[in-house]
Amino acid sequence: MTDRTGVIGVMLPRDLPRDQVLPFARRAREVGFKQLWVVEDLGFRGGIAQAAAVLAATGDIHVGIGLLPVGARNAAFAAMECATLAELFPGRISVGVGHGMPHWMRSAGAWPPSPLGLLEEYVRALRALLRGERLDVEGRYVRLSGVALETPPAVVPDILAGVRGPRSLAVSGRVADGTILADPVTPEYVRAALGQVAAPRPHRLVAYNAVAVDADADRALRAARPALAWVGEPDLAAHVEPLPFADGLAALRARCASREEFAQRLPDDWVRRLTLAGTPAQVRARLDELFAAGVTSAVLSPVGPDPAAALDTLAALL
Repeated sequence: MTDRTGVIGVMLPRDLPRDQVLPFARRAREVGFKQLWVVEDLGFRGGIAQAAAVLAATGDIHVGIGLLPVGARNAAFAAMECATLAELFPGRISVGVGHGMPHWMRSAGAWPPSPLGLLEEYVRALRALLRGERLDVEGRYVRLSGVALETPPAVVPDILAGVRGPRSLAVSGRVADGTILADPVTPEYVRAALGQVAAPRPHRLVAYNAVAVDADADRALRAARPALAWVGEPDLAAHVEPLPFADGLAALRARCASREEFAQRLPDDWVRRLTLAGTPAQVRARLDELFAAGVTSAVLSPVGPDPAAALDTLAALL
């Protein structure tokens, strides 16, 4: 069996009770995961703070932040935060940045007139500062005058862009070290996204997916189904457009009165395609398809009422 410990990570659920956060991270390391990813969703926990706590608590696990909304942080101060993590925990941090969810960012007063323009200026500046450059920049959004880090990190962290849509993906390909694709990520979506990224140099591709592993494949599908309640939303159109059942999925969403009804009425075959759900052998086969399509890190987002208990089962995929 292929050893995938270096390319499979696990997501720290955003809504874990506070007394379970560090035990979850430690248990992920104990069962064999080499990567743990944290999210920064509005109203939950901050990405930098979570990453620092997990890095300190786990010893050697690699932590990815996915993602920090660029409209919420000045680029120079974000560079200071990222550099601090990279200095204290060299080689153990990757940083994802992106637009953020439009409705969240608008509610926080942080949605820019040109999200694409901000992202490109921001990533260029952030990467340059982390490399130790002194910047004089007069952009539309990023303005820096003689700014530099006094102690840039010896190991510069990768900066990845968490984006969707062809123009945003093209920006990621031009300026970032990699791209984060939020779930659901299918092989079809990976191939379409990589064509739009069109990176001129080596480029990481991190894919998030809801996962449920069970000896009973039907039980795994039932567990994963609620995670797809949002798939019919317009923001996720790019994820499903490459799929042969995209039109049918849109029609089903239009007929359903709620997201919950939509999730319950999804055909089992669509649930299999849109999640990593099934027996260990079935999920390993789905992971093989993602890696063959171009994914470099598959991040598993456990579903169900007890994510910590799911870690032992998910470790069978490593």
